[in-house]
Amino acid sequence: MARATLTIDLDAIAANWRALAAMGRAEAGAVVKADAYGLGAARVAGRLATAGARRFFVALAEEGAGLRRALGREPEIFVFSGHMDGDTGTIRDAGLIPLLNAAEQVDRHRAALPGQPFGIQLDTGMNRLGMEEAEWAALAPSLLAEGPRLLMSHLACADEPDHPMNAAQLAAFRRMTDGAGVPRSLSATGGILLGPEYHFDLTRPGIGLYGGQPFAEARPVVTLSLPVIQIRDVPPGETVGYGNSWTAARPSRIATLGAGYADGLIRAMSGRARVFAGGRPCPLVGRVSMDLMAADVTDLDHVPERLDILGPAQGVDALAEAAGTIGYEILTALGPRYARAYTGAAA
Repeated sequence: MARATLTIDLDAIAANWRALAAMGRAEAGAVVKADAYGLGAARVAGRLATAGARRFFVALAEEGAGLRRALGREPEIFVFSGHMDGDTGTIRDAGLIPLLNAAEQVDRHRAALPGQPFGIQLDTGMNRLGMEEAEWAALAPSLLAEGPRLLMSHLACADEPDHPMNAAQLAAFRRMTDGAGVPRSLSATGGILLGPEYHFDLTRPGIGLYGGQPFAEARPVVTLSLPVIQIRDVPPGETVGYGNSWTAARPSRIATLGAGYADGLIRAMSGRARVFAGGRPCPLVGRVSMDLMAADVTDLDHVPERLDILGPAQGVDALAEAAGTIGYEILTALGPRYARAYTGAAA
């Protein structure tokens, strides 16, 4: 079979959620936006619900509607983008909780869905989403009287524990929300690791669930195995791939692998990343193309039918470093052509 196989360990995701939840007294939600970082929101959220998660976060109302169909009516599903124009029917029918980001969204929600649940997103310095302090001060008395489900903000530099922005945002969040009498949330994975003073009532682990940094103790979640389509002998002086970007310096055996940048294995990893036969590394050679890439397997005694580009020997962050990017991008770029296989108790 020429399709690469992406294997997702649902029990590892649940174990990572439990470990992050145990780091403080706050309730742990789960961020499953972007199809659970590319790993399948329905399957991932279902496993996390079994593990005890009751609050989930998505980016878009449409994502929330799909998640509602998978999870049933009980869990709370929050929408980071808030109540956008055109979202009213989806929010109402799927029972979603928009995190209102501006006065315009407050007006829209009040007019379209009076009395329906909502939360509030505050800007504490990231300048991305949320009400700024003056706007919030003007709206807070009336909004708090309506009983929002959550007040939240987002840390810009949580993956850098010593960055002064963390303390500045914590102080701003406290200044804006102390005494509000509403559940609060400030921390995703990086914020959880900063310590309990950042946890408040609800945390929002995301990348740490899926085996990524900065949660160094996370259990690995994904294995990506690429089929070997062809093996050829390349004499010294001959080249491999587009642009003649790699030249054999010795008699070489080159394996052509069935995946490429159309599958999220970005061109920037050309000549920099590795695939693995068990624990033995094989460097990529030539350029990653749309559907194919090549690896130098000269030093293997035996070339297996598949080589792993993600797995125990190389996690998402190691591959991301080789490609000059971050683990988030590696995960969320994983394409639809993979044969997905789930392992674990819920599989």
